[in-house]
Amino acid sequence: MGCDAETVRLLGIAFEMALAALRPTPDWADPLREVVARKIIALAKVGERDPERLCEGALNDLGPAVSDPNLPPPPAAPPAPPDS
Repeated sequence: MGCDAETVRLLGIAFEMALAALRPTPDWADPLREVVARKIIALAKVGERDPERLCEGALNDLGPAVSDPNLPPPPAAPPAPPDS
């Protein structure tokens, strides 16, 4: 895969699009971010350069439970018991 400035720019666009489609992941060490980035890079290595297709390919690889924005948020953690 050529790593020219335009390719890097397109990969960055695809990555940001994919992250925006997911629930916010403020933790830079979130493993989901790495999975998305690796899939985008893999797709680019086989010649894909369109950011929308790169994003879609990365999200499709995650499965619907992760990338469906219409799903309800996960349940909140139960409240902590009161201190005695």
